[in-house]
Amino acid sequence: MSYKIISLPGDGIGPEIVKSALKVLEKISKKINLKCQIEECLIGGASIDKYGEPITEQTLIKCKQSDIIILGAVGGYKWDNLEKSKKPETGLLKLRKELGLYANIRPAKFYKSLLNSSSLKNERIENADFVVFRELIGDVYFGEPRGLTEEKGWNTMSYSIPEVERIAKLAFEAAKKRKKKVTSVDKANVLESSQLWRKVVAKIHKEYPDITLENMYVDNCAMQIVTNPRQFDVILTSNLFGDILSDIAGAITGSLGMLPSASIGERYALYEPIHGSAPDIAGKGIANPIATISSIGMMFEYSLKMPEINKVIESAIERVLEECFRTPDIAEDKSKAVNTETITQKILDNIIL
Repeated sequence: MSYKIISLPGDGIGPEIVKSALKVLEKISKKINLKCQIEECLIGGASIDKYGEPITEQTLIKCKQSDIIILGAVGGYKWDNLEKSKKPETGLLKLRKELGLYANIRPAKFYKSLLNSSSLKNERIENADFVVFRELIGDVYFGEPRGLTEEKGWNTMSYSIPEVERIAKLAFEAAKKRKKKVTSVDKANVLESSQLWRKVVAKIHKEYPDITLENMYVDNCAMQIVTNPRQFDVILTSNLFGDILSDIAGAITGSLGMLPSASIGERYALYEPIHGSAPDIAGKGIANPIATISSIGMMFEYSLKMPEINKVIESAIERVLEECFRTPDIAEDKSKAVNTETITQKILDNIIL
């Protein structure tokens, strides 16, 4: 079978890490006789510089004609002074909305060989393994009305029943294959949108009697992630809260450069690392490509229905880390850190099919 893939390297370190990820995809594709037609398009600041807008209509059309999208990162200091509607991040938000990518799946896996890279004590994070299911196209990021004047800024946080139902079902389905526990995170004590969220999640839970459901306020959840992350299995939450909580999870793994993500809709899927464009290290060849390579693994699992390939990629990454190859962001001794190309090649060498 042949798949059409759109590559959106984006800004900063985006082109470097996407290049690494595509090398992994290329090797595996040859091994399993998978045909991939890959076309590169611009998004974010790169698109602004060439076309004057963060994503063009032509790029959107190509994405809609594709099977899978691979994204690097968008944004950077260069475009900070643009008005909000013209910033690089607007292109990504528009892409998510246009493609209906309502579910953002962010695993938080703690590699044993990186326990010392975390800001937490080893005994707190050892064997921690959870995943955040973040609703991606609702909440304050897309709610209307919104606005800004010299004296006031306002946004609308809202959710409908169907929006909560579809992300909740995905989370419960995922929990069936894991440790059978869902933690629904909200702020139902003060937010009406969270009260609806909790009510709908409870209704969906009735369809999954073998799954344990607990409700947790977002402030408590943030504290629990850094004090006892092993208690979590599947975290289900809204767009704003999910954005914050998954970044906290990334920080305690030792580096945001370790965590992949999948954004899933009814028809389309986009795979990207959760970190930003890191313009301060762009072009230096020291970016950590592991999150983007892991995102390729998620692509095999969720879009291509080949979870065994995801396990192959994760095993390759684990072996490389166990051999103490590190990019600067995860290296305890920076003088022994390797560059992007070296760690990519080591991962390629350890992919065994």
